[in-house]
Amino acid sequence: MDAKITARQVYKRYPSVDGGEITALEDFSLDVADGEFVCIVGPSGCGKSTFLRILAGLDTASAGSVTITPGADPRKPLNNVVFQEYAIFPWKTVLDNVAFGLEMRGVGKAEREATAREWIERVGLTKFAGYYPHQISGGMKQRVSIARALANDPEVLLMDEPLGALDAQTRKVLQQEFMRIWEETRKTVVYITHSIDEAVLLGDRVILMTAHPGRTKAVFAVDIPRPRSVESTALPAFSDLTYRIWQELEGEVVRAMGEEGQIKIEE
Repeated sequence: MDAKITARQVYKRYPSVDGGEITALEDFSLDVADGEFVCIVGPSGCGKSTFLRILAGLDTASAGSVTITPGADPRKPLNNVVFQEYAIFPWKTVLDNVAFGLEMRGVGKAEREATAREWIERVGLTKFAGYYPHQISGGMKQRVSIARALANDPEVLLMDEPLGALDAQTRKVLQQEFMRIWEETRKTVVYITHSIDEAVLLGDRVILMTAHPGRTKAVFAVDIPRPRSVESTALPAFSDLTYRIWQELEGEVVRAMGEEGQIKIEE
């Protein structure tokens, strides 16, 4: 399949406190096919979130190139980002939050509200459309963030630990909901996570990054049949793959922990 995302030899350097430079990303390359779900895992501080921000256009690479190939419809946004924090407006209702991206694109009120209500229904929040963020739970807020991104119909969905702050039970429920939605939409997704189980459950491929500076250490194809569910985690193939990824990751986590306190960079 044609590449939707192409990253070539990406470097990201930050000024250090001693006047030198810290390299967060080093010679990092990645191709993501149109409609592919790619998960990136790595130890804290390896530069995975930095790479996502570069993809999103929120940061710039120090060297190398990143390209997202636009589709045929120029009205669609190239990408939307879902962060770990609930980046929704506290003064807007659930409905208005989900419709916000469409409003910024100039979509008429009737159309954007109809689209927003459709996505609110898909994430199971129909009864809460008129609620404000302080009136709903953390898991619901993250569903609002996901619905807002999907309602805007981006070419690429960029997700930075979107379920990382949730309790284990809510996280399982939202994993299942997101798998169901992805099966319907087949969006191109780049998904950052610390959880190997989550990466294997959701992804078509898992990209494993080294400890700082972040480079590609290994790439794992996930051959577990779709559609998947939480029951997929009981398959022997699931356990085998998560164990093989951990075997590769463990040394990088230990190395990152050894550097902790000496170097502080963003994930």
